[in-house]
Amino acid sequence: MANLDDVFKAYDIRGVVPDQLNPDLARKVGAAFAGFARSPRILVGHDMRPSAPLLVEAFTEGVTSRGVDVVLLGLVSTDELYYASGALDSPGAMFTASHNPARYNGIKLCLAGARPVGADSGLAEIRAEVENGGAEPGALGKHGNVSEQDVLADYSAKVRSFFDPEARRPLKVVADTANGMGGLVVPAVFEGLPFALEVLYGELDGNFPNHPADPIQPANLRDLQARVLETGADVGLAFDGDADRCFLVDDKAQPVSGSTTTAIVAKAMLEKSPGATVLYNLICSKAVPEIIRENGGVPVVTRVGHSFIKGIMADTGAVFGGEHSGHYYFRDNYRADSGSIAAVVALGVISKAGVPLSELRKPFERYADSGEINTEVRNPAETVEAISHYYAEARPEATQSFMDGATVDFGDWWFNIRPSNTEPLVRLNVEAADRASCNQRTEEVLALIKERG
Repeated sequence: MANLDDVFKAYDIRGVVPDQLNPDLARKVGAAFAGFARSPRILVGHDMRPSAPLLVEAFTEGVTSRGVDVVLLGLVSTDELYYASGALDSPGAMFTASHNPARYNGIKLCLAGARPVGADSGLAEIRAEVENGGAEPGALGKHGNVSEQDVLADYSAKVRSFFDPEARRPLKVVADTANGMGGLVVPAVFEGLPFALEVLYGELDGNFPNHPADPIQPANLRDLQARVLETGADVGLAFDGDADRCFLVDDKAQPVSGSTTTAIVAKAMLEKSPGATVLYNLICSKAVPEIIRENGGVPVVTRVGHSFIKGIMADTGAVFGGEHSGHYYFRDNYRADSGSIAAVVALGVISKAGVPLSELRKPFERYADSGEINTEVRNPAETVEAISHYYAEARPEATQSFMDGATVDFGDWWFNIRPSNTEPLVRLNVEAADRASCNQRTEEVLALIKERG
């Protein structure tokens, strides 16, 4: 069996197939999860990666060996699986590696009601059972049954329920689904909405023949940007491989950051829930909490990652939460994240505004940011510690916090550096008052990463 340190991450299981994640491990995880979840049935969905069917089959064997039923949802987006977990009040397992290359796959787990399963909320216990050999097959005295269910129509209706019915101005939308699950889900969601939709790379292909399904990387937006200009579209939407993340491109083909989208959606959600709490993760722009306060909301900062954010949403009753990485969470969607819901809410705002997105976005963008820059290093945790130590000595006037990696704040600029949960990388985000200062500070920190990484 592969080294479990390589595949059990902070909030999911993920690795290269078959070297790190294979049917044998999937079977053991299925049995362990069945014991942990303590439910008569578990929902199982998967994305379009070629390795998914064998892994799902093995996982299902593990679950049913514990006397627990499995409901196969088939090809679904991750947010569709979370919706099903909430609507059917059952634990779920989603086989996906999100934006990672084709050789990867993974398992995202949740309890009934889409409650998170992360390192601090069950994943450690599941790993321990896998490591110790697991429970005996048939521990509950019977073998579970397997059935199938299609939830796409119900999920699509749920997404559309977030659309503002007063938004009637038609928009032309191009969605680049990167040969991922958005190719199946997005057209179903848009049925009946006042938008003309064109889908780029809608064919499901887990080998990602056109470009990687990672929309946070600027290079992966180029085809969408070109098509927005060619067609005169109002908005471009870029989805990742499992279609739970979404990024916007404006009518001038300029990308909209996850922070700006968080602020736009937060304002819309606060109009419907005045005074509500809104979450934002620690790499979002400082503009986000400012805008939340200006619109009567209560901003609460969180660390990065869905299992952490869902837990804080439950504790605070937050109506919405956003991440700079393009994950958006909704209280009325079982506190689960959904790129499609965020897109529908944002499109409603644009439709009602009467101005193009290139104008609408300006009041929400108050600072210059670097975007997320990934650098491969030998030891991500040691690199983060080295950068933090350097600034503690060289710039003691800066404040540092360690909610997730290290955030170093100088007042007029700040950065966060944190280790990736899925790859041997450190992730850097820098924000400053203007573009020249942001570029200068970004180069400064990147040079230190190169020197000490």
